Amino acid sequence: MNNTEFFIYLLIMSGSTYLIRAVPFALMRKKIKNPFINSFLHYIPYTVLAAMTFPSALYATGNITAAAFGLLASVLVSLKTKNLTVVAVTGCIAVFLADWILALI
Repeated sequence: MNNTEFFIYLLIMSGSTYLIRAVPFALMRKKIKNPFINSFLHYIPYTVLAAMTFPSALYATGNITAAAFGLLASVLVSLKTKNLTVVAVTGCIAVFLADWILALI
């Protein structure tokens, strides 16, 4: 891919991303009063974050079993502490230990 193609693709992607974000602001003039739509819009960021994070957490390492142990440890620690730094460190340590133990087997 040469630079011209890259910048054309970049322009198209940035334009489409901008339109997705700008069109609702242009069309919606009043406050949304429907409770169903409000609750739907309230939970969208969490579902998008989960949909992006969960697969990458399982395929971040070469070993899906070690990644699953790290994900499980991270979820348990996050429910207990709610500290992002502790969760990240725990997940890394759990993946490292699980990978090391699985290598010994």
